[in-house]
Amino acid sequence: MGDIPEFKRGQIVGARLAGASVTKTAMIVPVYNGSDWLDQCLQAVVDQDYQGSMELSVYDDSSTDNSRAIVEGWRDKLEERGISLVISGHKSEKPKGVGFAKNQAVSQSCGQYLCFQDAIVGCQVRRNPEGSTERYTRWINSLSPEQLYTQVFTSHGPTVVMPTWFCSRDWFLKVGPFDEGGKGVPEDLLWFYRSLRLGGSVLRLDECLLIYRYHQHAATHSVLEETIWTLRVNFLQERVLDQWDSFTVWNAGKQGRKLYRSLSLTNQKKVKAFCDVDEKKIKKGFYTYEDSKERPKPKIPVLRVKDASPPFIVCVKLDMTAGVLEESLASLKLKEGEDFYHFN
Repeated sequence: MGDIPEFKRGQIVGARLAGASVTKTAMIVPVYNGSDWLDQCLQAVVDQDYQGSMELSVYDDSSTDNSRAIVEGWRDKLEERGISLVISGHKSEKPKGVGFAKNQAVSQSCGQYLCFQDAIVGCQVRRNPEGSTERYTRWINSLSPEQLYTQVFTSHGPTVVMPTWFCSRDWFLKVGPFDEGGKGVPEDLLWFYRSLRLGGSVLRLDECLLIYRYHQHAATHSVLEETIWTLRVNFLQERVLDQWDSFTVWNAGKQGRKLYRSLSLTNQKKVKAFCDVDEKKIKKGFYTYEDSKERPKPKIPVLRVKDASPPFIVCVKLDMTAGVLEESLASLKLKEGEDFYHFN
């Protein structure tokens, strides 16, 4: 594990145990029925080559398996490695959720810096099994420093994946605790957006330091697509569209039309056109918002890409057009973050 430059207050660093050479770093591990993966997770903790003072803070959210016993069984190995272990939890018929467990693990820890790690994760960003979520893994590993900010509206979620987050306790306390709504709540995305609203910055260390396990029982699968969609639309409006006078939606198909319908009335009125490469959509000439309560119903022109003008909200999936989308954007000499933002 390599060093990273000294980071400033408010930065979320996509890295595993970076900085904090003197003050204790607390690794935050929320656990719910993680027995299948805990041994690998804890072995990765022991194998860290970081030599600073470390603390492992585990909170068991009503596991019905032997997760807590497994963690306790690692206490001697952890202490031999110089890592103190703090573990607690609660027992009830229903777990209180990832956000609650993370908050409890933070509260019981004492490190000045916080490193978040989930019980279902080993350690960065290579997927296990290999090849799972291939497009997502390629995306999370290839974002430029600028795109860590400009692509926060896409469906992929935070631009540094949650198990790699590292930040100061002071910043965590400023942003506030994770949402404790329980199952179905994207607590990481909500916290990430709050951090950005407060001026927090985002860094990524360009080394593969985490094996990111993918399986069907992960908590992320409980979050509905519509929940994420609504959060993304609202954040896009708040951070971008509310400041623009007008814009073009790049995609006259299903996703572009859905975005238009999801906007506030004020921002709907700012949509000057849709643009597309599909001649059938272009030939039709207009998109009519049939469900609008306005009279006459809004009719938005559908143009060829070459005839449309920026700024654009691009509602075409990244890495799905064999480079056609990326080439089109490059040919128009558009700057991401000024002339366009990716939404899909």
